[in-house]
Amino acid sequence: MYFATLTEVPILQGLIGSGMGKGPALALLLAGPALSLPSMLVLRSIMGTKKTVIYVVMVVLISTFCGIVFGNIVK
Repeated sequence: MYFATLTEVPILQGLIGSGMGKGPALALLLAGPALSLPSMLVLRSIMGTKKTVIYVVMVVLISTFCGIVFGNIVK
């Protein structure tokens, strides 16, 4: 999902207010800007397809891990 700059916070405030956990919210904040389509297209043109895929996979894994850890710490 693409968020314009600084719109992530109000959107996540609404999602958290609707019952979203803080761990998934953190994961979305970490992964959202890095994995937007414009960002990935620019990265692909600079780094190439293989490195971009590795980057995307690493961002997903690290964001998920951080979200799980944060979600278990803050309850």
